[in-house]
Amino acid sequence: MSSAALDELKPGEARFPGPSTREVILSEGDDIPPALVEECYEFLGDEEIPYHRYTSRDFFQQEVEKMWPKVWQWACRVEHIPEVGDNYVYDVGPYSILVVRHGEGPEDIKAYHNSCLHRGTQLKPSHSTGNSPKLRCPFHGWEWNLDGTVNEIPCRWDFPKVTDAEFGLPEVKVGLWGGFIFINMDPDCERLEDYLGPMMEHFAGRWDVSKRYVALHVQKTLPANWKACLEAFIEAYHSLETHYQSKETSGSLFAQYDVFTDKVNRFVHTRGYPTPEYRALQTEEELLKKIAPHLAGTPIPEGKSARHVVANHLRETMSEQYGVDLSIYSDSEMLDSIEYTLFPNMFLFPGVGLPMVYRFRPNGMDPDSAIFDLLFLRPLADGAEAPEAPEPFKVGIAQSYRDAPGIDPVLGAIYDQDTGNLEMQQRGYKAALSAGVKTGQTLGNYQEVRIRRMHMTLDQYLNA
Repeated sequence: MSSAALDELKPGEARFPGPSTREVILSEGDDIPPALVEECYEFLGDEEIPYHRYTSRDFFQQEVEKMWPKVWQWACRVEHIPEVGDNYVYDVGPYSILVVRHGEGPEDIKAYHNSCLHRGTQLKPSHSTGNSPKLRCPFHGWEWNLDGTVNEIPCRWDFPKVTDAEFGLPEVKVGLWGGFIFINMDPDCERLEDYLGPMMEHFAGRWDVSKRYVALHVQKTLPANWKACLEAFIEAYHSLETHYQSKETSGSLFAQYDVFTDKVNRFVHTRGYPTPEYRALQTEEELLKKIAPHLAGTPIPEGKSARHVVANHLRETMSEQYGVDLSIYSDSEMLDSIEYTLFPNMFLFPGVGLPMVYRFRPNGMDPDSAIFDLLFLRPLADGAEAPEAPEPFKVGIAQSYRDAPGIDPVLGAIYDQDTGNLEMQQRGYKAALSAGVKTGQTLGNYQEVRIRRMHMTLDQYLNA
């Protein structure tokens, strides 16, 4: 688009030339879920995002005090605690939350602050899972029942001020949705259903992630602020350079960006439907060879595309592999990167071929470090019981995601690219601030609108 044409547009109206993601998906004539082609964008401003939000310990402390204790965040899946007595410790910043199954019912789950009411010792180690009939402090043996009531206090005669009513374990709010167990440390928080907003409707029916199970969990410590890490995955604009190998097969430049509420946003970008400049330079047969080399030479039906051949192959092989009927899913749901974000740190993909969940959280009290959880949710056959969730495979900072058993090597290499820039970005923030050459990020009005929305929502908590 020429500079003259751009000058005639209002901020946020410019788009990459050619068909939109919505038009591509609708043109394929599949049974398209209305949520997939819904569009919801508005211009949110163009002020720079100050670098100090990623580097300042004072700013980090404000997040710890004013935001993290006030938001809904998923701690684990129901598959992590299937049996009575199962427990899971979720740590974020300085907080440690102990999630416990206290009964056999689907909602018999409680969460407590992971700290003994005697002298503060953690009841269970950070980042741990386990099973125990009681919650017993390893230091002096104070013990609680799974429902948080006092069970035993050794030498109770020496603690006349301790009463059962006042010394039950302090609870944390718990909510269940889509097979995820959410926690909120604010006793006066809004309902989880209201917080999720449009996700309640969008993820109903065939996007119901409660009918999936955790097949793989990879965890990696990243050398950057949690927000910088999150932002590396929230736009497809970086694909042009960071994922240079995908230029001829990905539609990242005309990806669709939606901001549904202050807490829920999304992007959708196509795989196997590249930008128009590359579509004009290659046949569908050539494109098929690049997208799926193992399918090279497969006949492409009249009026269909290489993208359709790959999606159909996935439908057939994955239906057999997981014992589910995937015939209702469109080519887009089988192939495309459909990524929802729930503030502050949850990314959820409803598609079948790319069924990931991301979570980004501060690594203790270090503003320059974050923990990245990467999960893959696979379809669960009707009537089948989800297997117990696997332990996270921990990948070192300098280690490749490809070392994680079970991960697709090509996808692992892409994640290496996604996080390979983060340390340099964190150092770049500090270098620019020290030199006084630039003080903030300059964002695209459309492609990086989700980053801006995230900071606006963060400010709502910090200024409350």
